[in-house]
Amino acid sequence: MALVVQFTGPRRVDVAEEAPSPLGAGQVRVATWYSGISAGTELTAYRGSNPYLTKTWDAASRLFTDGAPAFSYPVSGWGYQEVGQVVEAAPDVTAPRVGDVVYGIWGHRAETVVPAAIAARRLLPAGVDPVHGVFARVGAIALNAVLAADVHLGEHVVVFGQGVIGLLATRLAELNGASVVAVDGLADRVALASRFGAAHTVRADVPGGAAVTVRSVTGGAGADTAIELSGNYRALHEAIRSVRPAGRVVAAGFYQGEAGGLLLGEEFHHNRVEIVASQIGGTPRALGDRWNHDRLLQVFMDLVATGRVDVAPLVSHVVPVTEVASAFELIDRRPAEALQVVLGFPAAQVS
Repeated sequence: MALVVQFTGPRRVDVAEEAPSPLGAGQVRVATWYSGISAGTELTAYRGSNPYLTKTWDAASRLFTDGAPAFSYPVSGWGYQEVGQVVEAAPDVTAPRVGDVVYGIWGHRAETVVPAAIAARRLLPAGVDPVHGVFARVGAIALNAVLAADVHLGEHVVVFGQGVIGLLATRLAELNGASVVAVDGLADRVALASRFGAAHTVRADVPGGAAVTVRSVTGGAGADTAIELSGNYRALHEAIRSVRPAGRVVAAGFYQGEAGGLLLGEEFHHNRVEIVASQIGGTPRALGDRWNHDRLLQVFMDLVATGRVDVAPLVSHVVPVTEVASAFELIDRRPAEALQVVLGFPAAQVS
């Protein structure tokens, strides 16, 4: 039997056991070393606010409807930031090889079976700390948002939310030639944003709202683009206030419940602001088939491997998977104390 993390109800999470999956043709077995906890999507499952837990998702019509929830407790194996080692390969598999370290998405579980063709495209670059492989997916999310922002050299970009994905978006926008204003409500994250390339930092609770400061540092014009990654409706409203007339706001957070604090009759309407959704299920339409999920992952991990993006400062905790309950409680109750919390699995201690 292998360990797996499961949500058993709102704010209840523990470790259970599951039978190993059989290995089929064209597949490899991966023993998990590390698995990162998402402080956004996974918290919605932990708190019980995720729409999949209360509504039916119709994949054909792409609509949420009232009815039986798409998922119900207990929910096992959520998570999308995994790194592990190939420990077994089917006889017909030539790559990856047993011993290779790969990153991917298979949830908080001690082992998994995945198609070899996919794992072969997810080899951890040489010299990269295996713990840092957990950032592949969140880095791709940040990169996707920056691509949606259509950032140009010399433009002003304001990034709301300086959690893990927000800090990565700040760095990527700066690499893309933008002058970045970083906004967050936590002092330590605002300070860290400067290390990730922000030219200016703003506390979210500044009098008058962050938009006033953003306009001040942009000569009164406002930012060309805002990227909202906190998932907070009031932050989305402030992002709208921060951009110049006909500016763009990339809504990349996972928003929950009704939109309290989002006042679309104000700056959104009067300044003709464009709002674009960014979600990792697809890349910006304007880029056509030049970009896809594989390219997002590869580009981001290449940036990590070459040192252009340093993810080491983002790792705040590495804890045994058996302490998952306290890990989620920390992220949920004391977010100022945590950035990227990583679960360590037994295989990592012996490899």
